[in-house]
Amino acid sequence: MAKLSIDELKAKAKELRTLIIDTTVWAGSGHYGGALSSADILTALYFRYLNLDPANPDWEDRDRFILSKGHSGLGYIPCLHLKGYFPVDDLKNFNHFMSPFGMHPDCHKVKGCDASTGSLGHGLPMGLGMALGARLLKKPFKTVVLLGDGECDEGSNYEAMMAAAHYKTDNLIAIVDRNQLMIDGFTEDVMSLEPFADKWKAFNWDVIECDGHNMEELCAALDKAWAANSGKPTVIIAKTVKGKGVKFLENDVRSHYGAFDSAKAEEAKQDIANS
Repeated sequence: MAKLSIDELKAKAKELRTLIIDTTVWAGSGHYGGALSSADILTALYFRYLNLDPANPDWEDRDRFILSKGHSGLGYIPCLHLKGYFPVDDLKNFNHFMSPFGMHPDCHKVKGCDASTGSLGHGLPMGLGMALGARLLKKPFKTVVLLGDGECDEGSNYEAMMAAAHYKTDNLIAIVDRNQLMIDGFTEDVMSLEPFADKWKAFNWDVIECDGHNMEELCAALDKAWAANSGKPTVIIAKTVKGKGVKFLENDVRSHYGAFDSAKAEEAKQDIANS
């Protein structure tokens, strides 16, 4: 499928952010802060890098994607719609009774979803399993895992980091949405992650740091990760802002979860349009 240009990706990311606001309204509430911080990452992956076919979602050679920070399904599910997996009207039932879309994605219900997530710390171990599976089956696909920085307090991630390096899974790419906020506050106040890049390096990963909202930088990082054949897994630490694109939400712990009235939703969408 055609890969979008940098300018087209920027426009698509705005479209996704607007849809995140609409979906929050339709659902009645949602985890909009982390969804907005990851919007550029999701856009770049789905419209430039991941080798997928929405008409054949179970294609064996497709690239795999795991949203380890499953509470950001409010961004992921609309992105799947934009990619063509299902119509926009389906989003209007997001998190409603009998909808396939809960607040966290379920791979048995959501077309295009490779893993059920929401219980933090399990995405990277699952991704490692998929990457090893590709090797055993001699399949060319990449596995990409998007983690939240708050979930990097989970010890299971460090076990997976160690094992991934040991088994030289250079077909595995981790991306950390490093917005520096979690449900209870700033990561460095709750449980310090720094020196974060050095931790990944110590586990023998190739580490790339970038601005997760600068599409040129983000794509340069993904280009490098996609071409990696060093025998090491790669992590991209994408520096982001929680609530990005909506001024009254940015870098605020209160934007982890909430709801909008119609006036606030309109203000949010105006901010996104003008960003």
